[in-house]
Amino acid sequence: MRGGLVTIGTVAALLAAMGLTVLGLGAADNAVASFDASSWLWSTTRSELARVNGVTARVDTRMEVPGGRRHQMQVAQTDRLLILRDLNTGRVSSLDLATLQITATTPTAPGLGVSVALHEDAAFVVDAVQGIVRQLDPRALTPVGEPVRYPPGITGGTFDGAGKLWIAVPSEGTVSAVTAAELPETPGDAPPAGLSPKRVETYDVAEPAHELVVSTLDEGVAVLDRTSASLVTVVGGQTQRAELSMTAPGNLPTRTSGPQVPVTVSGDRSVHVVRDSREVKRFTVPGTGARLSPAVSWAGRFYCADENTGTVYAFDTEGQLVQTVKGSGRPGPVELEVRENHLFINPPDSSIAQVVDDRNQVREVDKYANDVLGGDPPPVAPPPPPPKKPKVSKPGAPKSVTAAAGDASARVSWQAAASNGAEITRYVVEGAGQTHQVGANQRALEITGLTNGETYTFSVHAVNAKGEGPARRSNPVVPTAEVPDPPASVTAEARPDGTVRVSWPEADGQGNKIAKYAVTATSAGASAPAGESAKTELVVPAGQLEYGTQYAFTVTAVSEKGAGSKASPVSNTVVPFTMPKAPTELRASTVADQPGTIAVQWSPAVDNGRPVTKYVVEAAGKSVEVTDVQATVGGLGNGQNVTVKVKAVNEAGAGPEASTTARTVAEPRITVTGSSADATSVTVTFTVDAGGGRATCTAATGGKTASGSCSSLRVTGLTPGTAYTVTLTASNAAGKGTAARAQTTDPVYGVATCKNGPDGDQRTYCDKDVPGRNGNEIFEVPRQDNDRQAGWVPDGHRLRTYCKVKGEDVDAWIYNNNKQSTWWVQVEYKGRTYIPWAWLNLEGGDDLGVLPTC
Repeated sequence: MRGGLVTIGTVAALLAAMGLTVLGLGAADNAVASFDASSWLWSTTRSELARVNGVTARVDTRMEVPGGRRHQMQVAQTDRLLILRDLNTGRVSSLDLATLQITATTPTAPGLGVSVALHEDAAFVVDAVQGIVRQLDPRALTPVGEPVRYPPGITGGTFDGAGKLWIAVPSEGTVSAVTAAELPETPGDAPPAGLSPKRVETYDVAEPAHELVVSTLDEGVAVLDRTSASLVTVVGGQTQRAELSMTAPGNLPTRTSGPQVPVTVSGDRSVHVVRDSREVKRFTVPGTGARLSPAVSWAGRFYCADENTGTVYAFDTEGQLVQTVKGSGRPGPVELEVRENHLFINPPDSSIAQVVDDRNQVREVDKYANDVLGGDPPPVAPPPPPPKKPKVSKPGAPKSVTAAAGDASARVSWQAAASNGAEITRYVVEGAGQTHQVGANQRALEITGLTNGETYTFSVHAVNAKGEGPARRSNPVVPTAEVPDPPASVTAEARPDGTVRVSWPEADGQGNKIAKYAVTATSAGASAPAGESAKTELVVPAGQLEYGTQYAFTVTAVSEKGAGSKASPVSNTVVPFTMPKAPTELRASTVADQPGTIAVQWSPAVDNGRPVTKYVVEAAGKSVEVTDVQATVGGLGNGQNVTVKVKAVNEAGAGPEASTTARTVAEPRITVTGSSADATSVTVTFTVDAGGGRATCTAATGGKTASGSCSSLRVTGLTPGTAYTVTLTASNAAGKGTAARAQTTDPVYGVATCKNGPDGDQRTYCDKDVPGRNGNEIFEVPRQDNDRQAGWVPDGHRLRTYCKVKGEDVDAWIYNNNKQSTWWVQVEYKGRTYIPWAWLNLEGGDDLGVLPTC
């Protein structure tokens, strides 16, 4: 925001809500939390905030601010908080983005000069005129401690990337940093005594009384001395000065990203780039005029907006024009803000914004989009950022290395080792003088050739592309001929909750007690221990086995002496399964030509081992079941905002639901923007919010109608000089919306005309009223009746007309171009009287058709 002078009022918390309306949001439980790569953009004409997703370049939420239409609004935001300051009213409001609810409001003096700064959980109100910097608790907008006081007329008041608030004091030629105090645990509580924001650093940057402009950096601050044409940067406690080749005052953006600071000189449309205490580049912005917003540095380019046309010019680091972002073509402010790794270009007076990503790709955003929360549902949430590339190293040690003795043999099994960023290629099993290399998915091995009665231990380690990982040793085992028999059979059952139950009959211990059973799961090309059980069944937990993959099981009986049987026969094959996952990419939209109806689409849900048999779509108590990935839901109210839920169903049941919001087509709303008239018609201009539908429009007055455009309609055939009320009607599938406009048609005037002839008494015929007939006589009736004559007017007399009527034939002969007619015109002369049209020439071409019949 540009600086200005205005006095802040007393900062006192007001607990009354501001009355923000989330367009289409119903109950508080429909709240939407903010996410990275988004920014709230203000629309002056709509009195709305639109949250723009930088990844998708789409609006996902619109919020109306009642009473803010055509107001300037300062928007300060983080991922969790949004603070608005209405420059027209001075009201400051805090919004919790997790609930989209107003938490508090507080008054300030309206106008420029007071600004709001926000960083994480620190909020400040900066009164530039009074020199008061006051910290607020953003949750309640209550003061935190005592304010930091400066001489009047400070500038700045924005945070750098490190969380310091920078203030310049032109009267002293200094700049200083303020740090925030910790907030009380409970919003609105008074902080402990002595806990206040503090001024922690002060630097001399200019001679006193020089004009200073501040731009905060990623760490530190840049101060433009407009008086001496120099730029001072303060970074890490060190100051550097660069002399500039400016010949006119320059300006800075409130925040600068990166090492290069652009200084914009609007007067000559130049930009001066400063880096490392020197001016490294100067370039000129195309166009004319001095309405340039300060250039912003972003992703290796400089972006500068021409507020005369709304055009944004992009320059590379060499100052070459590389891109032109077309604007509205109309004058107006253009806000450039780097936020969440994107540059957001927002003309508050326009419906169109742009988003520039870090590859300098520009995408257009419709801030008035109706398929969002506040109109219809939000678009698909942006994908999560790709995971950081893991550090690649040797694998970890295998887990749960277990050995069971057999007859001159041992069975070794283990759980997978951590791969540490490189896929495991094999396992190495060592012991009893043997080395075995085992595939990465073969985590059980039978080792033979052992001697009964001797004690053995085994070690296992994993290998990946980085080498061999650490080994883990098994428990000691003693092979023996006294081994139990394996279970005779094994049965597996996949259950709807995602678990697998494996059961078997009790094994014969051959004189020894069975201590436990070890279960191995086998799938295509893989074998791994599934678990151990002292009972004759094992329930493999949900998620341990891969849904949709075939598995069979073998069981080994282990005696109390640690001797293990051979593996049992293989069980039946099962496919683990559970309820489907939630559908993805859920979208809902208004059905424009059907009242109370929304259209829903989604991507198929992961079936988790069983085919999805149907989808259940619910909205506002209505439910439909489909087998496709799209549906329509009808029977809803007009203009109703609903939460749409979709869940997939398979053999296991209904899975978790995906949800979004949608809005049915609403009745149109008409806003009249102007009207005009001529003698026989009225034209009304207007805008129509079609409520998500397709509107048709009509205008009617005085028994006449017009239809067609939903921006301007002209009703014709009206009476001149008459007051009319034009009723506008916009219709769509949901119904009708109306508006009225009063407008008076222009009156029509005529000039009484009687020109003297060339000869004899012709030369005085038109000079005055005489007994008998004469030109320009006016009557109470449409005939030349001496008893009903109202009077006479001289040549050139101007008369207001009303209508026309048939009457006595009158010939004006040479005195008015031989004009002859039976039409008479009602005029304003001693009341409403009549004059032959033969003696009256209508202004504007003497077209009698403009007058209605009396």
